[in-house]
Amino acid sequence: MPELPEVETVRRGLAPAVEGDVIARARVNRPDLRWPFPDRMAERLTGARVIRLGRRSKYLLADLSTGETLVWHLGMSGRVLVSGRMLGDYVHDHPAPAKHDHVVFDMGRGARITFNDARRFGAMDLVATDRVESHWLLAGLGPEPLGNAFDEPYLVARLRGRMTPIKAALLDQRVVAGLGNIYVCEALHRAGISPRRKAGRIAAPRVAGLVPVIRQVLAEAIEAGGSSLRDYRQADGELGYFQHAFRAYGREGAPCPADGCTGTIARIVQSGRSTFYCPQCQR
Repeated sequence: MPELPEVETVRRGLAPAVEGDVIARARVNRPDLRWPFPDRMAERLTGARVIRLGRRSKYLLADLSTGETLVWHLGMSGRVLVSGRMLGDYVHDHPAPAKHDHVVFDMGRGARITFNDARRFGAMDLVATDRVESHWLLAGLGPEPLGNAFDEPYLVARLRGRMTPIKAALLDQRVVAGLGNIYVCEALHRAGISPRRKAGRIAAPRVAGLVPVIRQVLAEAIEAGGSSLRDYRQADGELGYFQHAFRAYGREGAPCPADGCTGTIARIVQSGRSTFYCPQCQR
């Protein structure tokens, strides 16, 4: 499942192609993905100008001139590809239609945005822009980890007394929005905190120290274009590269890269998901 850095990378790739432009034609090639599409989605999108392309947690948010916002989740295998004439003189020929091209936007300036989703776990919905924060997919989400509301006092207070493992606490989207399995593993390794530790029993200074570590991991992943695992691609079809910088995730049996540590990365299962960490230096 794409996490925050992958969705932010897609947003940055799409924004120049869609912001300020009109959706000249929207095509919806099936009635649903993970859930049914909203009524008359193609008709409601055609002719709308994209005012702003934003992101909330793992969702893309396209604010439209019609007063609605397109809420878009990539799902597990969703790919967003941009083709045609882009800003400047760059031209990417439109690819031949593919089997799983479920939604296609032809933009006024000549770009084509294609959403291909083989597993159909993606989702799109339309909601009034002034009510987007109360949409059922977004309501209750915690602060953005790269935003000002996610700071040391907030995280210390939010985790105080929690008896769930720290990894589970950080994956709770009500605590912080957008963090997923990969980047929580990476952040905990850098912070030297065991994913098994009960969140409420970690000293406040160590909890506070997670905030800059989480920010740094996410910033580096975004700079690298995300992590290419299985189906993820950037909007231009290129791979992301942050997986080459993993210190813990997916490195079971490898030497721990922490300075001075002679341990080995181990894998355990927590809540049905793989956790990678160093039992020697993560305490």
